[in-house]
Amino acid sequence: MNFKIKYAFAIGIMSVLTILISSCKKDFFDLKDRNGMDSRIWDNEGSIQFLLNDTYDVAMPDYPYEVTADNVIYASDEDKYSSSESIMRKAIGVNGTLTSNDVKYIATKYQGNKGDNRYFDIARCNTAIAEIPKGTLSQTSKDKLRGQFFALRALTYFQLVRLYGGVPLVLTAQDPDNITLSGRAKASVCFQAIVSDLDSAMKLLTGVTWADATERGKFTRQAAAALKARALLYWASPQFNPTTISAHPFDQSRWQKAYDANKEAYEICKTAGASLMPNYSDIFLKEGTSNPEAIIVRSYSAKLAKRGQNVEQKSRPTEEGGNASAFNPTLQLVNAYTMKDGVPVGQGSSFTYDPVLFWVNRDPRLDATIAYNGSSWKLSGSATRRQWCYTGGITEASPQGFYLKKFCDPDLAKGSVAYANDYGGNGLDWVELRFAEVIMNYAECANEVGNLQEAKDLVKLIRIRAGIQAGTKNYGLDLATTKEQMRSLITNERMVEFCFEGKRSFDLRRMRQYHLLSGNMQTIQWTVKTTALKTELETVGTNGIRFREGININDRTTFDKYFSTSNVNQGATGFAVLDTYYFYALPSTFMNSSPLLDQTIGWDGGTFDPL
Repeated sequence: MNFKIKYAFAIGIMSVLTILISSCKKDFFDLKDRNGMDSRIWDNEGSIQFLLNDTYDVAMPDYPYEVTADNVIYASDEDKYSSSESIMRKAIGVNGTLTSNDVKYIATKYQGNKGDNRYFDIARCNTAIAEIPKGTLSQTSKDKLRGQFFALRALTYFQLVRLYGGVPLVLTAQDPDNITLSGRAKASVCFQAIVSDLDSAMKLLTGVTWADATERGKFTRQAAAALKARALLYWASPQFNPTTISAHPFDQSRWQKAYDANKEAYEICKTAGASLMPNYSDIFLKEGTSNPEAIIVRSYSAKLAKRGQNVEQKSRPTEEGGNASAFNPTLQLVNAYTMKDGVPVGQGSSFTYDPVLFWVNRDPRLDATIAYNGSSWKLSGSATRRQWCYTGGITEASPQGFYLKKFCDPDLAKGSVAYANDYGGNGLDWVELRFAEVIMNYAECANEVGNLQEAKDLVKLIRIRAGIQAGTKNYGLDLATTKEQMRSLITNERMVEFCFEGKRSFDLRRMRQYHLLSGNMQTIQWTVKTTALKTELETVGTNGIRFREGININDRTTFDKYFSTSNVNQGATGFAVLDTYYFYALPSTFMNSSPLLDQTIGWDGGTFDPL
């Protein structure tokens, strides 16, 4: 693309843009000579939309593990980390420690790949925010375009700050090839900028709606409000508002500001039509107007080139076209689910718990989310299909102990699972922020400002949707009689409700609760007791169905006849997350881009206080 778009072209600006779009499929930020760009681009909504589309592409979060360089940020206790295993082990303090080069979320060069350089992404927003007012578009068009750029800039800075603390703050338009970075700003200044951008987005996007078929995923007023509420929750939380660091006294007023913002976001979202999906299993299966729970969305497609994702293959067993290379539930996650009445295992539930038949009488989200030996799991359109996880099985010789159902399309045929040559996969949208998170964020803030009953009422909404029964302890909520007990309940509820949605690791960091990672990651190994019994299970009857499909695994006598189980360590073992990891280091390549940058305290001789 070694060319300039010059004023002397006889064709009009729209013709120039048509050639640019059809032949290069890039926006003008990818041109080697942006100085040759006709300033009249800011007079045309279509050309600005082209820039905006690419900004969404680089700025909007996606499924965990889709971008390999980002895998380190998802370290928690719900997944055994088979994706980038060595880095993930370091991230939880096993087999070495992270270096500044292991965290590659931010870099200095732009190679045309999503996430290469967040400041290049920010530059797109800065340029548009500064230049759009100079064009001749209607004020309505200017507002809706600038509102989205404000929201995307805030989103990008928020993603940086929650990883690194204070970062360089660039809010004016610069040449993307020569971005000048000053020193790192205080975290407080960064959050002020994020909130200011989202306030601007909320104002500019008031009354703006988008067509589902062609504009799904664009920021709305309610999305900006929900993101602002999330940002202020982080600012109030112990990562940024610690109670034990004398240099940074705890500030209770931050929780009140977070509470006010989250209450406002909740009301704005409800007024705009947001609600919980009736069926928890449908959250990632329903899209557009069929999913009133989705607030911030990255739209995918299995049929459009380079618009897909590969989570289906990373989740499914091999017998169904997958490789289960990521999204592998651990026993720690399984144990986090309460009983059917919301009471944790061993704390007085009215339902009986069987440690062997652990799935019986549990929170319905367990069955909706995790596949275990003999469980029902519709795939390739087969509603009667069951997942068998015993070792040496005829259909899955080397099975996982558990599989994740959450991101799998039950009707997708086995032959369409893989995402290859820019096509395929399930094409399901990534829901970055949903109404359930708005509710849970609001509940957490309510608890922290002393509104215990309000917090319980909000969590109750989540548990009722999940299918939990009231029981004798009010959905298990009566067990929390203090702020501290409610805080623990909310922490566990978030782990279950949002499992594998990229939130658990950030919650542990945000709440300075990495100490909750303890022991070893484990799974269950299922074994058939004898060769003869294995043959019996796998024998095909006269009806063409294997004998195992008819056994009742919920009957303890039947289960004990055929199977034995053992808990085995998998993936990383022996958690030892360092306090340093509450704020990551800036990569050395980024540090070398400016003499004004200081490294984070605790990393490579760092001197900068991330707070």
